[in-house]
Amino acid sequence: MIAFVVTMIVCFIAYLVLTAGSGETGFWSIEEIIFGIIIAAIAGYISRNIFVKKNLRMLNPKRWILAIVYLIGPFFASMAKANLDVAYRVITGKIRPGIVKISPNLKTDLGITMLANSITLTPGTLSVDIDEDTNELYVHWINVKDEALKKKPRPYEYVCGKFPDWIRRIAE
Repeated sequence: MIAFVVTMIVCFIAYLVLTAGSGETGFWSIEEIIFGIIIAAIAGYISRNIFVKKNLRMLNPKRWILAIVYLIGPFFASMAKANLDVAYRVITGKIRPGIVKISPNLKTDLGITMLANSITLTPGTLSVDIDEDTNELYVHWINVKDEALKKKPRPYEYVCGKFPDWIRRIAE
């Protein structure tokens, strides 16, 4: 029951954020709020076991604040830097594409999913596959560097920077 309630509340808040300002007199009309509750209840019932697993650690406000800081800070900075790098490589033609395996040492499915999405959203990299036994990621990279292929304490930093460290703080 708690999984349904939590999922419904999150869905309703997302609905309110996405429809803000569409009401005639205020942010929302009464019909929109009622419709949002119905849609959130349906979505909450369908996805209750997907969104909330065995624990409720992601309901901690500290984790949400860390996620927002991660998105606004390191993720957007890396995305801007990667955009410039990809533009440079397109203009000059200096690319060395390849698939590299990284071991980010993340334990949860949420952490691996967040990292894979962060890598895929960053230009020049694409998460190709996940080894479910060891939680290692295979990433297609536009410019594979020799240093990244050598075993160092944290070889994933060449591919995705500090993403795993941030995601470890958020999701684990």
